Amino acid sequence: MKKRSRLIALLLLTILLFSSMGVTVKGIMEKVNLGLDLQGGFEVLYKVDKLDKNDKIDSEVVKATSKTLESRVNVLGVSEPKIQIENNDRIRVQLAGVKNQNEAREILSTSANLTIRDANDKLLLSGKDLVQGGAKQAFDQNSNAPVVTLKLKSAKKFADVTRKISKQNPNIMVIWMDFEEGKDSYKKEAKREQAGKEPKYVSAAGVSQEINSQNVEISGGFQGEEGLIRAKQIADLLNSGSLPVKLTEVYSTSVGAQFGQDALHDTMLASAVGVGLIFLFMIFYYRLPGILAVISLSAYIWLTMIAFNMIHGVLTLPGIAALVLGVGMAVDANIIMYERIKDELKIGRSVKQAFKKGSSSSFLTILDANLTTVLAALVLFFLGTSSVKGFATMLLLGILMIFITQVFFTRILLGLAVNSGFFDKKFSFFGVNSKQRHHLSEGIDVHDLKTRWDRIDFVKLAKPLLAGSLASIIIGSIIIALMGLNLGIDFKSGSRVDVKSDQVIKVDDVKTSLKSLDLETDNIIVNSDTNKTAVIQFKDPLTKNQIRDLKSDFDKKFGHEPNVNTVSSEIGKELAKNAIKSVIIASIGIIIYVTFRFEWRMGLTSVLSLLHDAFLIIAFFSIFRFEVDVTFIAAILTIIGYSINDTIVTFDRVRENLHKMKVITRPEQIDEIVNSSIRQTLTRSINTVLTVIIVVFALMLLGASSIFNFSLALLVGLISGVFSSIFIAVPLWGILKKRQLKANGGRLTVYEEKKANDEKIYV
Repeated sequence: MKKRSRLIALLLLTILLFSSMGVTVKGIMEKVNLGLDLQGGFEVLYKVDKLDKNDKIDSEVVKATSKTLESRVNVLGVSEPKIQIENNDRIRVQLAGVKNQNEAREILSTSANLTIRDANDKLLLSGKDLVQGGAKQAFDQNSNAPVVTLKLKSAKKFADVTRKISKQNPNIMVIWMDFEEGKDSYKKEAKREQAGKEPKYVSAAGVSQEINSQNVEISGGFQGEEGLIRAKQIADLLNSGSLPVKLTEVYSTSVGAQFGQDALHDTMLASAVGVGLIFLFMIFYYRLPGILAVISLSAYIWLTMIAFNMIHGVLTLPGIAALVLGVGMAVDANIIMYERIKDELKIGRSVKQAFKKGSSSSFLTILDANLTTVLAALVLFFLGTSSVKGFATMLLLGILMIFITQVFFTRILLGLAVNSGFFDKKFSFFGVNSKQRHHLSEGIDVHDLKTRWDRIDFVKLAKPLLAGSLASIIIGSIIIALMGLNLGIDFKSGSRVDVKSDQVIKVDDVKTSLKSLDLETDNIIVNSDTNKTAVIQFKDPLTKNQIRDLKSDFDKKFGHEPNVNTVSSEIGKELAKNAIKSVIIASIGIIIYVTFRFEWRMGLTSVLSLLHDAFLIIAFFSIFRFEVDVTFIAAILTIIGYSINDTIVTFDRVRENLHKMKVITRPEQIDEIVNSSIRQTLTRSINTVLTVIIVVFALMLLGASSIFNFSLALLVGLISGVFSSIFIAVPLWGILKKRQLKANGGRLTVYEEKKANDEKIYV
């Protein structure tokens, strides 16, 4: 009866979980707030500069500017605008899903400083003379053409102005938006208008007599549908208020709607394939625990998305990558516990005993492994750009959900199965053959179990491999010094344009299109796989007007609005500086944590192995000339946070083997600890990294092209991470430990008792 009730509870819990997921998943996905890289839109970072040399830029001025921008964004009808003040003199605006990016950019950056001048450019009236909120877009009663009506504070003042203008020659009243002293003039713009080009002024009307009225009508120049949009735009800008400052774009990125849809489709497909392969691996390799892991992993994805919506997160391409990588990391927690349970079964424990012992023994290892990733994710969050912050947010959320689902929920599911008694003698359900089992009376410990790696002397192998690693670092340093890195615009300055077409793209056609826009560059690369996408790079950042013209022209010629990213030299230097700072801070944090949890030698060698991994990624990208962008740094820090998992798992076993040995008197004992610890955990290390590699491969082969380099950097780092854990971190610790043994006169007491509850201090 007891058996049946536990199994029924397990079955009902599973049915309840999947029923809840089935009922809610559609609503959850509909509520997900997609970032601009998934639905199109643009992001711009403005630097707040003075309009006049006597002006002062302080926090109040920046706040007022931010509020004005917010009121302008409301005019655009964007559902989830995001406006943030950064560094006290910058404002970041993110508009995902905005339909007309050119219009949005124009509305945001226009100062909306309206002035009325005569033909000699003398200022007669300004925006201060307007009634706030009095601008309207209307239609002329006779021609039905669009017009803009304004309301002035003083009819008398307008009468004086019009009387003066009526007596001048020419008697022209010119209405300007954002007139620039010394640069703009009516005479110059009038010549442009005569030549058939659009003048910069809004209106230039003849005044033959005094006009005693508070109402001003701006007419002419608003022909057709574009004129109607322009008239409404001017009215909206005037009502939202003029900006008290000058806004300079220092960084911007824009994504066409089709690019976003394709990226979402490709990355979701890659994610589904990656997660599906992980599920199959777990079921075939771990049998019953693997099936339960699939249930808990499904819960992990479901709960993570619920929590993500609750904190109003914005899902980006790197965010999806973080979610899928989180599945791989969540599997790690299961693998660490399942491998320990298998070991306990092999030494002769019952299924219930093995479950209890394996669960308790693996908890601290899982905790240590995930907290190091938390350190790296926190650094990414506080020092990264917006897209990287999205990645870090999802990564942090995922780690929290790992503990909820994989550490606790998995144990509940497995506990119900184990404690039912139904699997007491069915060791094959846990991936253990009866022939592999010993009897408890033999007194064999998990550390004494034979492994498939017993014939390999890792200490002996480590010596030439350490020398090889050192040689690769020297050679890599020379290559990097000679070739440098293929830095993307994120770390220097310039503009990158991603072009998409339904037809084959030819370089000559692109050059012709650029030439018609007075733009030139030889850096045009057409994707050789499809010939329907291309990347154009400019050394200098494109201006707002150049971006507007390019997007409009390419949309017409190629059928899709291109993506345009611009970075100023100021931002490029900052990103590079923050990248170096991020790696240093994450490394120091991991040294401190591992030293606190283990010992300083383990902390030092762990970070040395991580820096080795990071360097190999950098050298690989330098040799093969892959572009280094801001997501590359996210990959480096992810590897720093993640690949240490293998090192910690092995060091955790080193600690257990040290505890068993108690006193060391010979260097050979240290070699034995290094060898046995690596052998006992190597299968676990390979399986944990393999599940993440599966996901990374899927993202590389099937995901959006914009995260290919990110995925590639992760792949190189993951492979390097396994190598460095086995042949660098632990063997180096062994070398340092031998030096300690020699310095102590040939005797080391491994630990000292601290508390009666068997807590140890390792020395």
